[in-house]
Amino acid sequence: MENALNTVPDFETCNAARLAKDAAFDGVFFIAVRTTRIYCRPVCPAPQPKTQNIQFLPSAAACEHKGYRPCLRCRPETAPFSPAWNGTKTTVERALRLINAGVLDDMDMESFANKLGLGARQLSRLFRKHLNTTPGQAAKTARVQRAKRLLDETNLPMTEIAYKAGFKSLRRFNTVFKETYRRPPTEIKRRSSRS
Repeated sequence: MENALNTVPDFETCNAARLAKDAAFDGVFFIAVRTTRIYCRPVCPAPQPKTQNIQFLPSAAACEHKGYRPCLRCRPETAPFSPAWNGTKTTVERALRLINAGVLDDMDMESFANKLGLGARQLSRLFRKHLNTTPGQAAKTARVQRAKRLLDETNLPMTEIAYKAGFKSLRRFNTVFKETYRRPPTEIKRRSSRS
């Protein structure tokens, strides 16, 4: 939620906040620099532009509408209340949603990371930081959980369950399932049938 009222404080207040790099104004206004055609947050670490070369706008969208591009240092799209405000956690949450939807079942890790705007190594680092696991392990867990639900809720043949859950082969499905549940999927299926 960028400045919801689409108004900014007066020029002097904004300028004082900009010069002080006052975090209280982060997301309240954006600094558009006429000479570079870049817009920034009030907390930008870049050298301060001359006062006569700037204007203050209420949102990133307003800046882009006027032809400015975002600063690569302060990343104005990460201003408070924007989706990126949660930082890397937002990326991991998005990755998990995609993994749970089965996107990684048909995509290699590098392509998946690129889809998220990262490299595979960076994505793995973020998963370790936030979840203490890897994207590959998260995908494996999601597949096993999908398979378990299919075993419990359907009468599908094992091969079909394996493929619907995202496994490339019945053999891999059996191996991963045994590793996870310490019993073969057929035993789980028999129990579900008896219930």
